[in-house]
Amino acid sequence: MTTVLVVDDQPLVRHAVADILSAHEDMDVVGLAGDGQEAVDVAAVLRPDVIVMDIRMPGLGGIAATEKICATPELHDTKVLILTTFEEDENLVAALRAGASGFVGKGAEPQEIVRAVRAIHAGDALLSPVATRALIDRFVSAPAPRRRVGPELDHLTEREREVLLMVAQGRSNQDIADELVISPHTAKTHVNRIMVKVQAHDRAQLVILAYESGLLAPGT
Repeated sequence: MTTVLVVDDQPLVRHAVADILSAHEDMDVVGLAGDGQEAVDVAAVLRPDVIVMDIRMPGLGGIAATEKICATPELHDTKVLILTTFEEDENLVAALRAGASGFVGKGAEPQEIVRAVRAIHAGDALLSPVATRALIDRFVSAPAPRRRVGPELDHLTEREREVLLMVAQGRSNQDIADELVISPHTAKTHVNRIMVKVQAHDRAQLVILAYESGLLAPGT
């Protein structure tokens, strides 16, 4: 069972998403919130598996709320799924930097939202590798200065750097396993060890790290 908190300042959207998720036996919508601060407060009490978070809200916005939630040790296992429109591309990268695990558009089909929640709960942060890679190619170098490969990667093995590069290119665990001729379980183990070593919250932050450290350049 996946427990979910739905956060949106529009009641219609908030309840519509909750109804979509609640219709599935493996989903339990345990709470609703109308702004970022309420989301932080409710999450601290309910500790949901996944938070479906709007970006643009009055008061504390979705990005700031995501950053607070992902920085809370007690919520380490809680994943944030950004609910947004694709006109807000710049904000999506900021949300990934804040610790969000992925995003889904407000215009998505109901089943896409369900799949997105299931995916990030399972640890598959990059819901759409092509779209996510395109966003990062376009925006990641603008908000923060690029650096050459830095100390964050010094303690990774050559194989771990190779796996990190593949994650940054939007590859799934199965893709990595196929290319390196290893099992999907071993590929997942490599990814998990990398996250521990670089203190990344999830795969999305590994993508950001790969670009910001200079391991991978936008457009490559």
